[in-house]
Amino acid sequence: MYIKRIILAILLLGILAGGVFVYHVYTTFFSPNTAFENREAYVYIPSDADMTELQELLLPLLKDVDAFRTVAERKQYKVKGGTYILKKGMNNNEIVNTLRSGNTPVKVSFNNQESLPSLAGRISMQIEADSLSLIKAFTDEEFLSKRDLNEDTSLGLYIPNTYEFFWNSSALDFRERMEREYDRFWNESRLKKAESIGLSPPQVIALASVVQKESAKVDERPRIAGVYLNRLRRGMALQADPTVIFALKKQLNNFDTIIRRVLYRDLTIDSPYNTYRYAGLPPGPITMPDISSIDAVLNAENHKYYYFVADVENFGYHKFAEDLAQHNRNKAQYVRWINSQNINR
Repeated sequence: MYIKRIILAILLLGILAGGVFVYHVYTTFFSPNTAFENREAYVYIPSDADMTELQELLLPLLKDVDAFRTVAERKQYKVKGGTYILKKGMNNNEIVNTLRSGNTPVKVSFNNQESLPSLAGRISMQIEADSLSLIKAFTDEEFLSKRDLNEDTSLGLYIPNTYEFFWNSSALDFRERMEREYDRFWNESRLKKAESIGLSPPQVIALASVVQKESAKVDERPRIAGVYLNRLRRGMALQADPTVIFALKKQLNNFDTIIRRVLYRDLTIDSPYNTYRYAGLPPGPITMPDISSIDAVLNAENHKYYYFVADVENFGYHKFAEDLAQHNRNKAQYVRWINSQNINR
């Protein structure tokens, strides 16, 4: 009888211990373990992170980081770089599953950068790749040669838009994606339009960059593009002030310089980007034109204008002229206005 009681006690203790163990396992795996109050939280895990670094990243987000690690080890989870979204109230099992297979793309946007370093800086704020690795990828000589690009034209490869990337994308990942997007952008329709106006895609982009700088009004850009195409067909110099400004900035090696007025002395600067001094298109884009500017060139307005100047009666737009006499009258009005504003540079 005594032995039976001992055996029963042992069984009861075993059941109790087993129950405690099962409860502990259950709570470790399936009890909510988030500490944030928002509906969700983003975790950015570097590509080279280990479990210790991951724990540090999760420390402000979880109630019990050690319990998370226990579950992660039981589930044989290997740390993976990327962007992951944790939902409020998730348990450790759900968190591990999310970190294992829930790498979420981020939206990467860029527009109107004037140089590759500027583009690299913009992109490095949105994905894991740093600006130095991006610049190295952008300027790799073998890559530029393969794409028939050079220092002047290489910015034109990057079509500004909003794209989805995994946050842990490398510089090469970004560059290769941009190659594909460029090739996709220059479809048969756009290539035919470029051919019809006698320009190659890089030349279209170079001209579009000038159009971009001349007007912020998307609806006016096809008319401005038409002016420049008329001048090119007649063999006239483009005489575009934005190209002079770019030449000055390039000479100063400072694209943050603010130049609000082009002076007559600026027109003599010896630079292939100075379209007052050198005929034809600039050797490359003076900024990153957006798609509306590129399409403005490809769908330029057909007219007889050869000149334009800022319209001080309708700010943001321009007055157009077919001949120099009319242009000089329009220009005189603009000069009087700009002098009245005391804008000397």
